Amino acid sequence: MDIVFDIETVGCDINELSESQQEFILRFAEKEPDEFLRTQKREEAARYLSLYPLTAKVVVIGLLNSVTENSLVLFEGNTQDDWSVEEKKINYKGVEEKEMLKLFWNYIKKAETVVTFNGRNFDLPFLMIRSAMLGVKPTVNLLKKRYGASDHVDLLEQFTFYGLTKKFNLDFYCQSFGIESPKSKGVSGMDVKELYNAGKIKDVAIYCGEDVKATYELYRIWKDYLNI
Repeated sequence: MDIVFDIETVGCDINELSESQQEFILRFAEKEPDEFLRTQKREEAARYLSLYPLTAKVVVIGLLNSVTENSLVLFEGNTQDDWSVEEKKINYKGVEEKEMLKLFWNYIKKAETVVTFNGRNFDLPFLMIRSAMLGVKPTVNLLKKRYGASDHVDLLEQFTFYGLTKKFNLDFYCQSFGIESPKSKGVSGMDVKELYNAGKIKDVAIYCGEDVKATYELYRIWKDYLNI
């Protein structure tokens, strides 16, 4: 059984950080002499907080079982928020972040292979650090071996032959290979924090579910034609 997964994260408000942490995050912006450019760099630094496990939290994890093709999307919420889409074989489950991480590591340890898109550089390090911060011990370390595709297939690594060719985003690969892109529904990763802040966490969960499905379809192409 292979498990395909993806995560969505939301950064904290920069004012929630300590003074020294804010100074560290804004150190390059504050060196900019031009006031307009300095403001732009401050805003950019604040947006990037969603990319770091020390300044952000996991709000959604989507997982797909390659055998059944069923998906489970864990999102920040409670059991009253659970729902299913039978025709798409997706179950949505609301849980708090710590429980979300526990469930994730429990599912992952059962997989023969874990499949991601840019998971080596983002998703897995983020989940491991965030888990440690919340007192959850990861069940497996999928970052030990970069080369090879036995326990972890990072599709971005595979489609660029470990950095030999240019990297594109998931949407670009999907359109190139005739896969329905998750962005076709009008939502992208750039919209996640805005949707979250607007109380639309279910929209983020749906987007993540589509992301996982697209990643799975791209994985099938890699497995059929490029896994030589």
